[in-house]
Amino acid sequence: MTDAAALDPQNRDWDRRGLPAWTYHDEAFLALEMAELFKTHWQIIGHVSDVPKPGDFITLDLGPERAMVMRGDDGVCRAFHNLCRHRGSRVVAAEAGHCTHAIVCPFHGWVYNFDGSLRGPARPDSYPGMDKSKFGLMPIELEIWMGFLFIRFAPGPQGSVKDYLAPYGAEFALHQTESLIPVATPQFSEIDVNWKSVRDVDNEGYHVPIAHPALQDLYGFNYKDYSYGPGLSVAKGVFAPNAGRRWSVKNYTKLTQPIAGLPQDRHNLWAYYGLFPNNVFFLGPEAAYFYQEFPVSVGRSVVRTSVYRYPSETRQQKLARYLMARIDRDTFEEDRQLSIWSNESMKSSAFEDFHLSDLEMSVRRHHDMMRQVLPVVQLGTPPAAADMAQCNAAMRQEQARVD
Repeated sequence: MTDAAALDPQNRDWDRRGLPAWTYHDEAFLALEMAELFKTHWQIIGHVSDVPKPGDFITLDLGPERAMVMRGDDGVCRAFHNLCRHRGSRVVAAEAGHCTHAIVCPFHGWVYNFDGSLRGPARPDSYPGMDKSKFGLMPIELEIWMGFLFIRFAPGPQGSVKDYLAPYGAEFALHQTESLIPVATPQFSEIDVNWKSVRDVDNEGYHVPIAHPALQDLYGFNYKDYSYGPGLSVAKGVFAPNAGRRWSVKNYTKLTQPIAGLPQDRHNLWAYYGLFPNNVFFLGPEAAYFYQEFPVSVGRSVVRTSVYRYPSETRQQKLARYLMARIDRDTFEEDRQLSIWSNESMKSSAFEDFHLSDLEMSVRRHHDMMRQVLPVVQLGTPPAAADMAQCNAAMRQEQARVD
């Protein structure tokens, strides 16, 4: 387990190294991450407003896994593997959409009800004695928290979403997140780096003054990182009194109009709420969104972003939201290049290690969570590919014994 004292910002004598470079470029380690990190930790798939009517669905691909959330005729949201029980075809092909009367597999026409049960195969006479109750869509664990939909492909260490995210509850309630509605379907951006390089850059504000001129204009040095508990990292930027040297920031701060009922101390605040290993929520005065990065391969990642507005959005709030998105888009492109440079450096013979600043404590916390879940990262060099999973299991067992 992580020593809490080592992460105390007042303690200047802490290990400033990051994860070893091999963990960013090792194929066998990526397979371990998929099996024991991404499949066993909660992932945001969307918001209840993404599936408002029976037959509405939203999907998420994660490595070899394909998920969908469907709202049933009874109004209940359920999650399933997007996989026909006949030959494994996707039963819905779009990222989001609506099924009119039933889910019909586009391959051979097997028909499923919105609750996932099999209504019947095509040409049922070719399946004598078939017990349809055994061939429904395979379920996936689903929880709803503050309006957001979370799925998990396999049991893991985080417990229920309600309990795990309880430290965020009061602040999300202030932003009335259960009332949000989507602006559009999720957007995707690919980056030629390991997913952890994206997370490392996003996890700290040390680089903001030099790398992000718009954010520096907006916040100045009023940007701070906080820990709300294991795996819960928060960053908050309070608008600077003299913000507005750049066109987008000047007009955003002029137009920003918080939603009704939002407390005064959040009128000039952008806040980011991380959920280990790869999910981040953004809450602003007039909009909210989430983003997450997923590995496509060991050296390629996709960032998925979904933006939400409020039902009572005014024209002024819509304009402010547009400017917010413009600032965020510029920031993302700046971070893209930083992620590429950081990721490629780890293949260099000159790369020795991270040397983290006190202002990069959230990077350290994320890496310590990685060390806890996947203790094999504590090795300076990778084990043989065939031994990766076994070595990690043995180290985890020893770690549990010591704890």
